[in-house]
Amino acid sequence: MPSVLIARNLPDSNIEAARALFDVTYRDETQPMTGDEMRKALRDFDGVLPTLGDAFSAKVFADVPNPRCKILANFGVGYNHIDVAAAQSVGVTVTNTPGAVTDATADTAMTLMLMSCRRAAEGERLVRSGEWKGWHPVQMLGLHLTGKRLGVVGMGRIGQAIARRCHFGFGMSVAYASRSEKTLDFPAVRYDTIEKLSADVDVLVVAVPGGAETHHLIGTSVFDAMQPHAHFINIARGDVVDEAALVKALEAGSIGGAGLDVYEFEPDVPARLLALDNAVLLPHLGTAALEVREDMGRMAIANLKAFFDGQPVPNPV
Repeated sequence: MPSVLIARNLPDSNIEAARALFDVTYRDETQPMTGDEMRKALRDFDGVLPTLGDAFSAKVFADVPNPRCKILANFGVGYNHIDVAAAQSVGVTVTNTPGAVTDATADTAMTLMLMSCRRAAEGERLVRSGEWKGWHPVQMLGLHLTGKRLGVVGMGRIGQAIARRCHFGFGMSVAYASRSEKTLDFPAVRYDTIEKLSADVDVLVVAVPGGAETHHLIGTSVFDAMQPHAHFINIARGDVVDEAALVKALEAGSIGGAGLDVYEFEPDVPARLLALDNAVLLPHLGTAALEVREDMGRMAIANLKAFFDGQPVPNPV
């Protein structure tokens, strides 16, 4: 029976399913593995089920050039915490869990859009403070989302799910920037640069993978191009955005607001960002629903099982 380390706390149903298939060591912890723990995992187990924050860097793999571990079955669609090239160079397969996260992440994007555009978090803080003096005709006026223009950076599974919700649910027109033209089941216009897209939309959503290719993809030039009333939403990875540039734009009021579920140096959030009323800040809730996390766990376990059965893994990266 293959020896597998589950590196973080998962739903009980996933642990039970894994124990039925593998010799499981369960690290029931909320915090990421340390470098020494990752090196030990590569030496001592046949497979590891890690997740966001478990930073399997090139240095970690270099320190264990002949690992016993032959598969990292990542729990999550994003895998920029794993140096995939370094893993493959020492014979380690890396998999992820796409599909399971799509709708939940798109729902979180919609939550952020509505909260940011309609100033919901700011309004709740006002009520809780005891300073609310009652309704009046110009109280906390925000941006009406229905009928506005959506811009999506990255029109993959999640970007398309967001766009469908906006188009069919809110009557929004859709524009996007991506590396290739997409065949879609709703009308959408492709722009050849993110800056051109940003200048022409009311809400800009980022839905690209993390990693070196997208690091600081969104920065000063994008925020400068946005209209003063437009809102910026990030449900991708924190380091896709130059956070300092975003804070500067929000402080200056040069964009209407922002809704963030991820942060550049997560879990650290800059004090300047925390102080801003025009920023909605969520604690990485993108897939935080039990049934979604269970689906993710089942996909990770299926990747492990296929690998150890000598079959092609369903979700290689």
